[in-house]
Parts: sequence; C-alpha cells; structure tokens
Amino acid sequence: MRLRTWGRDLTLGARFAVTGGRQGWIRTALTAVGIGFGVALLLAAASLPDMLFQREVREASRSVDGSEQETGPRDDTFLHLGQTTMYRDRSVTGLLLRPEGARTPLPPGAAKLPANGEMLVSPALRELLDSPDGALLKERIPYKAVGTIGDAGLIGPTELRYVAQVDFLTTDNYDGRGSRYGWSVPGEPFNAFLVLLVLVASVVLLLPVLVFIATAVRFGGEQRDRRLAALRLVGADTATTRRIAAGESLAGALLGLALGAGLFAVARQFVGAVTIWDVNAFPSDVVPMPALAALVLVVVPVASVVVTLFALRGVAIEPLGVVRSAAPRRRRLWWRVLLLAAGAALLVPLFGTVEMNQTAVDTLGIAAGVTLALTGLTTLLPWLVEAGVKRLRGGPVSWQLAVRRLQLSSGTAARAVSGIVVAAAGAIALQMLFQAMENDFTQATGEDSTRAQLVAETEATTGGEAREMITRFTRTTGVGGVSGTITSHAWRPGPLKPGEDFAPTTSVKVGDCASLREFATLPSCADGDVFIALAHGAQGGAPDSWVMETAKPGRTVALRDPEEHKGPLPQWRIPTTTRIVDSRPDPTGMYEFGILATPSAIDAARLDDPAALAMVRLDPAVPDAAEYVRNTAAALDPTSWVRTLKNTERSAQFSSVRTGILVGSTLTMLLVAASLLVTTLEQLRDRRRLLSSLVAFGTRRTTLSWSVLWQTAVPIVLGLALAVAGGLGLGVVLLKMTGQRVRDWWVFLPVTGIGIALIAAVTLLSMPVLWRLMRADGLRTE
Repeated sequence: MRLRTWGRDLTLGARFAVTGGRQGWIRTALTAVGIGFGVALLLAAASLPDMLFQREVREASRSVDGSEQETGPRDDTFLHLGQTTMYRDRSVTGLLLRPEGARTPLPPGAAKLPANGEMLVSPALRELLDSPDGALLKERIPYKAVGTIGDAGLIGPTELRYVAQVDFLTTDNYDGRGSRYGWSVPGEPFNAFLVLLVLVASVVLLLPVLVFIATAVRFGGEQRDRRLAALRLVGADTATTRRIAAGESLAGALLGLALGAGLFAVARQFVGAVTIWDVNAFPSDVVPMPALAALVLVVVPVASVVVTLFALRGVAIEPLGVVRSAAPRRRRLWWRVLLLAAGAALLVPLFGTVEMNQTAVDTLGIAAGVTLALTGLTTLLPWLVEAGVKRLRGGPVSWQLAVRRLQLSSGTAARAVSGIVVAAAGAIALQMLFQAMENDFTQATGEDSTRAQLVAETEATTGGEAREMITRFTRTTGVGGVSGTITSHAWRPGPLKPGEDFAPTTSVKVGDCASLREFATLPSCADGDVFIALAHGAQGGAPDSWVMETAKPGRTVALRDPEEHKGPLPQWRIPTTTRIVDSRPDPTGMYEFGILATPSAIDAARLDDPAALAMVRLDPAVPDAAEYVRNTAAALDPTSWVRTLKNTERSAQFSSVRTGILVGSTLTMLLVAASLLVTTLEQLRDRRRLLSSLVAFGTRRTTLSWSVLWQTAVPIVLGLALAVAGGLGLGVVLLKMTGQRVRDWWVFLPVTGIGIALIAAVTLLSMPVLWRLMRADGLRTE
C-alpha cells in the first residue's frame, strides 16, 4: 500500500509538471536543461576511461608486431622505419615500408599498399598539405599522396600521419623486419602520487556536477508552493503534497536524463572536430562505461526526490499559502563544521603514507575524506552568505535592492554559486599538488638550449658529402650558426690480444675549432691540431684506458673495422703533437670521448661510414626557422633525425594525467558557468512581477541591472573567499600525505580571476532576459 501511495503521488506530481500550463512548462524545461547539462557531463566523464583505453588499443594495433624476430626476408615480410617530425608544434608521424614479397600485409586503415614513392595520408594531413599553411611540410614529405588512411590506422580524426613505400630502406637504416601488425605492451602501473592526483581530480570534477543537479531540481520553488497550497485546500495532507512536489522534480529529472543523453549523443558525433589539450578521439570511442552510466541513470532521479523532500522539511504548506519566510530560522553552523571535521579525521591519519615507490593508496579513505571536506565547504556557504549580508547597510539603491533580496532569501543565491565553491576549492588544491609533484616527475635533461636549439644527424657516403651536408645546414634559412662535425670511428690495428673479443675502437670527430670546443675544453686550437678527449668514465662511458688503448699521440689507427674489412687497412697516424684534453658536456648533455681533429689534420674522405652531426642555433627573428632546418635534413637524408633540445623533460604518465585533468577542468568550468546562468535566469523569471512593479513605480532599468550584478557578485565573492581558504587548507592536508611542501601560496589568483570573469559573463548574458521581464505585461495575473 505504501509503495502504491508513493507511486500515485509521484505520478500525479509528474503530471502537474508537464500539464501545468506555460509557467509549469517553463519551470520543468529549466530543470530539465540544468539536469541535462549535468548528465551530459557525467556521461562524458564516464566515457573518458574507455576513450583513453581505445587510443592505446589503436596505437598498439597499428604498430608492427615485434614479439617475434624475423631473421630473413620472406614473401610476407617487410622492412619498416618509423618517423616522427614536428611541424609548428604539431606532431607528424610516419611509417616507411619496403615490401620484401608479394604477400606483404596491409597496414591498418589501408585499402591497398602504396607503390614506391607514394603514400597514404590521414584526412587531417591531406587537408594540411593541400593548404598554403602546409607548404613547408610538403617539402619535407615528398611522396605522392594516392590514398587515405582509414580510422583503423589512426588514434584520432585530427592526427597527422602518413604511410609511404620507399626503396632506400636497408638493414643498415631500418627499425626492423616485420610480417604483421598489432602488439601490446603491459602498461606500467601508476605510482601512488599519480593515483592520488587522479583520485582527487575525480572527486573535484564530479562533485560540482552533482551540486548543480541538486540545485536544478529546486527551480521554480515559489510557483510550486502556490500549487501545493491549492492541493492542501482540496484536502491533501502534508506528506501527500511533499510526495507530489517530489514527483514534479522527478519529472524534470527524467526529462533532464533524456535531454542529457541526447546532448551527449549529439556532442559525441562532433567530438572528432574538437581537440582539448591535445586529446582527440573518434565518436565510436566515446562510450560510457556501463556501470558508471547505470549509476548516473539511477542516482539522478533518486537525488531529485531526496533533495526535494529535504528542501521541504522546514516548510509549512497550508491551505491558504506556504509559510517559508515569515520567520526564517537562523542556519546552524555546528553540523556544517562537523562535515569538515569528518573529512579531516579521515585524511589526517594518512599523513606521510603516500610514497613515490608505491603503486596503491587508501582509495576509499582519501575519496571519502575529500568528498566530506568539499561537501562541508558547500554547506558552509549558505551560512556564510546569511551571516555576511545581514550586516550590510546603506549604499546606492541598486546595492540596497540586492542586499535586501539576499537578506530575505540568501539560500537560493548561495546554492547557485555552491558549484563554484567546490570547483574553485578543488582547483586550488589540485594546483598545489601539481606544483609540488612536478619536480618529482620533471627531471633535467642535461641539455643546454642556449648553446643549440636543434640537433640533426644525417648519414653520408663520403667525408666530402658529410662536409657538404654541414654547409647546407649553415646556409639554411633561419639558421644563426652551426657547430658541425664529421663523425666516424677508428680501430686499433693488428691481431686481438688474449681475452679480447673485438678490436678496441673510439670515435673520431672532424670539425673546426669552434665546433670541437663544444665537446672538450681546448687550451688553444688552430687548423691542423688534433686532440684526444677523455671523459673519465662520466655517464658510464668507456674508461680512459679503453680510449688510450686505441688512440695515443704518435700511434697508428685503422680507419676501417679490421674484422670486417677485406684487403689492406686504410690507416692514419695520430700526430705526436696531439694533446690530451678533458671532455665537457656538449649541448645535448653528453660527454663525448675519442679523437678530435681539425680538417687539415686528417682527410675526411678516408673515414668509414661518416655522418654529419649539426648542432644548430636558430635565428629567433625567423618564425619557421626550425621547419627550414627539418626540411634540409629530410632533403639530405630521408632517414635523418632532428631533435629539439629541452632543458627539462616531464614524465609521460604525469603529462597524461595532467592533460586528462585539464580536459575535465575545462568541461567542469563550462558547466559551472552554464549552471550559474540558468540559475540566474530562473531567479529572474520567478521575480518577473516584482521587477515589472518596480519599473512601473519609476525604478530605472539600469538600477535593476546593477542590482542583478550585486546579487550575483556578493555570493560569489564570499564563495571565492571560502574556496580560497578551504582549497589552501585541503591542499596542505594532501601535501602532508605525500610528504611534500607548499611551493606557492598564490595559486588561488587564477581561480579568483575565473570567478570574476564568471560574474561579468553571467551578468551580461542575463541582461536581455532582465530587460524583457521588466516590461509592463509582467503585471498581468489571474
């Protein structure tokens, strides 16, 4: 009987929500829109794990299977070489193939294998190459585009990728030999610091959504009160009216679920056209996890009923009206502080328990503690707004109108900005965690980008060709200077000594004095000089004795490998005037060792397998200087590589987590802005008659506009102050768990800036509605 009673009353309330005339439809529509936004974001969050997983699956499925070593050519094998280049801060990946038989497997996403000198390109790369912006990149990828790579060969619709067949791949310059595609590598487990970041971020990003949904189900409260009073007048008891009110909210929630699912379904069709923080995906990869989606579908309608009953707990619904504001009770502080204390009680015992070398944390305890702390901040806001505005007096008319409205009913305004408090406090705590952990996940590379910005290495057939390559780099547009050397090796001639498996060898670098100084500390240098650089075992390199076993002043060295060369060995005698010097870190941070020779000291044409190594300094006045250098390297040697020097390098896992959190934060802040706007519009609609009356009595429209601004600004300012205090406190607690210290106490400044921007945006967007509601027809009534 009780279940039937609940079902009857909830159904009746749902009917009122959709058959209550224009005003009822507007209220239901606003509720559905608000909940729809939240549901769409929750479904997007539920899709994020699978989307990231599908990106990894796509990357693995298109990679050449390296699980088995192919020892020789067969009818189904191919040589392959992966290439990655940067073009104006965008990564361009390529796969070069050389088939060794007629049954070469097709790369994923390819309908046919391109012929020699041809390539398949992704749709985004084709669009770029066909546009004027891709002119420089087109020079670097000289193959003829004859087809398109399908979705199976891409990790995202905007990926820049190509697959080309070439004839210059050999076993000397390839990555390997393969016979099929698709392989997987066990994922490296996240350490405890990253688990903590992901856990806190999940709570921080999803809690504002739930807060907004709880706010949305309370839209249109004043009109609902009048309807409930009419129900009491015809004989309904208090419990029945509350269940009917819950049914109205349930109808809005169910419509919001449908709208949210529709918004999500539409938005996922356009997800490929949007790239947020370098994350881009196919619509087919954006699928909510079934368990999380089911949880959303259950929690949202249940929450609408619970929140409505909770909101009516202190409301007396009588046949002649609703007693709500005649004698409002002061909000109690103790239970709000108790929530904060409960969160702290769960987090404080975990101080110092999260260590870098761990892979697991107390997930339940941390999630519950952070949730309780942020929920406590949210519940503390209505008390803070009420306590703050009751002391405000005087000021312009617009200020007095806003303050009086807040003094009479501050709960609605506080609930409207509660999502901002949660989002801002969580953002501050997360930013403190990021700053503290960044040093643990960012390490110095040892590279010196002030000495060179790019390093390029190209293979040559002769020393003269290598020298010409260096000259080509020097003449490239946008190059301010080049430290270029011709690199090769020298061997100790003669038979192997007892216990030796191969002849001792060392490197040979030929370049001018300025270039050689990048590798060693030279007391003086002139053309014709030779030096032997010793690294003294730095970076685990060869010991000095190994270098001296090959190269000593006055010793003769072989310029070919004695074990592989047939016939007389070309030899060179190291001058007796050769000086032994200490090596120094080059711009890449490496300690090189071996023979350093100026051009006149040795004929570079006699060197074996020479390569041109160019350390390039760019001209900052040329915007595309790096692109010109990469084009030169590709023209000289299609298998060459060009690397950008960076002073620091960040962990890939940390970067991935940071990217995911930034994506979620962006979506959450958009939802907070939309929720604040919808809530403001709903409040204005409820006060339509009051606004029209004020205008009819001579109140200026600009005064009312400023009043709306103050009504939005005061709760947000108080909320941001609370968020700053709470966010800093939560950040300190989380840092204590990891044994870290606070790096910057001013991380809240960007968050406060966003809050001010939200005030301005919401006020501007609500002005057209406000001016329309102030028309005289708002005085009409029945």
